[in-house]
Amino acid sequence: MRIGILTSGGDAPGMNMAVRAATLIAAQRGIEVVGIERGYEGLLDRSWRALTRKAEGGLAPTHEVDVSGHLGGSILGSARCKAFYGAEGRARAAEALRELDGLVVIGGNGSLTGAHALATEHGAKVIGIPASIDNDIGCTASAIGVDSALNTIVDACDRISDTARAHRRAFVVEVMGRQSGYLCMASAIAAGADAALFREDGRDEDAIVASVADLIRRSFEGNRGKQRVLVIKAEGVEVPCTRLVRRLTETLEPELGEVSIRATVLGHLVRGGNPTFLDRMIASRFALGAIDALASGATDEMVAWQSPLPGGIATPDRSVTRWPLAAVLEETEKLLDGRSPVTQQRVAMMQRVSGVLSI
Repeated sequence: MRIGILTSGGDAPGMNMAVRAATLIAAQRGIEVVGIERGYEGLLDRSWRALTRKAEGGLAPTHEVDVSGHLGGSILGSARCKAFYGAEGRARAAEALRELDGLVVIGGNGSLTGAHALATEHGAKVIGIPASIDNDIGCTASAIGVDSALNTIVDACDRISDTARAHRRAFVVEVMGRQSGYLCMASAIAAGADAALFREDGRDEDAIVASVADLIRRSFEGNRGKQRVLVIKAEGVEVPCTRLVRRLTETLEPELGEVSIRATVLGHLVRGGNPTFLDRMIASRFALGAIDALASGATDEMVAWQSPLPGGIATPDRSVTRWPLAAVLEETEKLLDGRSPVTQQRVAMMQRVSGVLSI
């Protein structure tokens, strides 16, 4: 048996651990593994390299794979392939897959959509592994990269809070999350922020400015002794971070005195760095589930971690279930447009604690 592995879309810390673990597990079972470079683009170009080598008694991982698990980014590279969006491009990819007996796709919503298309349009044997720091993939409680990104955000906010207290300042910190505000919500609680601004809340720009201005006003008024205000904002909130700070300053300028408001956009800093223990562990258990699935003849499925939804296909790992990609993509759409009970629960929880954050 010969399978391919690719990483696609935005990189996430832990992708390399998934590649490493899948290669080791496959080699132990006598399955040859090739790494496909630059995602679906590499599949179209047949740009791949061996991740296993002949060894005494069977197969072994290449040295590069053996040492890659602790690294962030992706040793295979990642790219968004426009040609793959069209039927002709997917047909070329399917033709290349005839040289393989299966494919593991590690990536987010777009990557899993591509995997589903290969399986349904061309009968390819494909299993998906969710990897997205935004935690915006349906049917799984977490994806590769989420925990690492949150740790990076919390560490950055702790450092920002140190300097904010020293100068009695308010900071608006923007984190990634164009369609999902999960990083904003979770990090706001962990970092002790005074407020969280996320797209799912549904407020317009004027309402956001008014509420944050009131928060800053109340925080620094009188003899409260408060030395810093920290507001975490998801990039999906349409008002840019710098414009929000400018409008807040204009609104509060007569009252601020020595207090100033600053903006910090963490941006791609959140993507980088070595994966945490949790991401390494989840990635390894995803890899085991994916190789087991391909070896059993399964296709058009994704492995999920502690799914918040009932159902799924049980695996020997109680924390890992398998879900049809059609169900994953449907739930992802609901997750992003607010129809999913998971999104509704997240928003309801943040609304419940909103008054607590600003105390």
